[in-house]
Amino acid sequence: MPRPKHPHPTPGELEVLQILWDAGPATVRDVLDVLQANERGRAYTSVMSLLNVMAEKGLVKRTPQGRAFLYVPVMKKDAALGRMVRDLCRRAFEGSASTLVTRLLDETNPSDAELKAIRDAIRDYERRQP
Repeated sequence: MPRPKHPHPTPGELEVLQILWDAGPATVRDVLDVLQANERGRAYTSVMSLLNVMAEKGLVKRTPQGRAFLYVPVMKKDAALGRMVRDLCRRAFEGSASTLVTRLLDETNPSDAELKAIRDAIRDYERRQP
């Protein structure tokens, strides 16, 4: 029985997307090299299978490049992460941004620098509101 399609990337797919967002278009070998450099050993065929599934799900596009394929994320990082956060907020926090942020602060114990960045982001958001 086939696995159900998830609207969001799995953890493994998200790891590969992070590589593609950071490095740009890449082959299976390029992705494998980054994973191995990050001490996340995987077999070439596993990475190839994962990228093929991601192409079928519409997460990446692939174009032939010689004997290999070049993989490119379909969505930009900000758009993909924004969609995931909106879905998480809606499903797990009943649409409440304050509950999401409170839980995030409780669970992550942000540094003083991170708290300052959060305050700055809130101020910037408030300035952009009509």
